Amino acid sequence: MQVLVVGATGGSGRAAVAALTARGHTVTALSRHASALTGPLVRGVDGDVTDAVTVDAVMAGQDAVVVTLGISENPVRVRLRGPSTTPADVRSRGTRHVVDAMARHGVRRLVVQTSYGVGATRPLLPFTMRAMFALLLAPQIADTERQARIVHRSGLDWVEVQPVNLVDADLPGAAFASVTGAQRSMKVSRTQVGRFLADAVEPGAQVAATVALSHDPASAPASVAR
Repeated sequence: MQVLVVGATGGSGRAAVAALTARGHTVTALSRHASALTGPLVRGVDGDVTDAVTVDAVMAGQDAVVVTLGISENPVRVRLRGPSTTPADVRSRGTRHVVDAMARHGVRRLVVQTSYGVGATRPLLPFTMRAMFALLLAPQIADTERQARIVHRSGLDWVEVQPVNLVDADLPGAAFASVTGAQRSMKVSRTQVGRFLADAVEPGAQVAATVALSHDPASAPASVAR
């Protein structure tokens, strides 16, 4: 398959690129510094997802799209002063451009990473995380909520992926995946998330589903809980 990964140089984006190419998919990686991503089956394209022309140019010929947009700057600084290098609405605006370009080019499969605690999983957050969302991350969460609404209303074959707290450490096993918001812990590795994002573009994978991802301390094989 030909897969476009948007936000490809972030932690989850890099993990998704690695997982997709390991399965033999050809990846077009889009971000402001994607040319740094080199290797077999990867074409890195430097570009801004908030520019609709850029997004349209890389959409032709794709079979699926993975979106892993976010703001990588210090969250305290972002809350107090706003982001310095990334538009505050990068998630929603970038995803809108992706959805519009997919419609123009007839690309159906869309996999978007948002965050656990958005939409139906908000009441399931522990109290301390709800407080952090309200005090520290409120503008970013609001934009993620807008992003999720764009995805759900897109008319595409979409999957929204909601990881709990992302960690760089290598955790054993596959992520525990739940369409009800159930979680086995409040952490999940970026590698686990990348593998699930790669799973979600495959033919026969779920559509029109929001899937929460967490690490299972028992390291049991992942299954989608209902």
